[in-house]
Amino acid sequence: MFMSLEENKAIIRSLYEADNKKDLSILEELISPDFFDATFQLRGPESYKQFETMFFKGFPDWHETIEDMVAEGDKVWVRFTGMGTHRGEWRGLAPTGKKITFTGVQIWRIVDGKVVEKDSIIDLLDALKQLGIIKFTEKAKEVLP
Repeated sequence: MFMSLEENKAIIRSLYEADNKKDLSILEELISPDFFDATFQLRGPESYKQFETMFFKGFPDWHETIEDMVAEGDKVWVRFTGMGTHRGEWRGLAPTGKKITFTGVQIWRIVDGKVVEKDSIIDLLDALKQLGIIKFTEKAKEVLP
């Protein structure tokens, strides 16, 4: 079934809205059983749901804002800003109480109305710096203000 570019964008918008509401019940409807996330090596909707649940435990006020969205063929590109406060354990890191903000680009591929692929380009280094996990040397501060 061919989906229009606007229908594909609406699917992705629904995923961001569900994430922001912490309501992952829509994943079964929008994520293909064959889903693959190249960045985080997730397979299928259950793996994606577990990843998001873990993230929400670490950052319960997490919110993503879509800054730009472009659709072409079976792909939707999203430039987004995410922000949240580290209030729960995340990847073994005790809560720091620090607020982080980072930007990223996600490329989603949709087939027959379901997301089959996702790839992300995220400034995780900056997020880890904001959490205090990574400390820049004096030289790094000069080079990367």
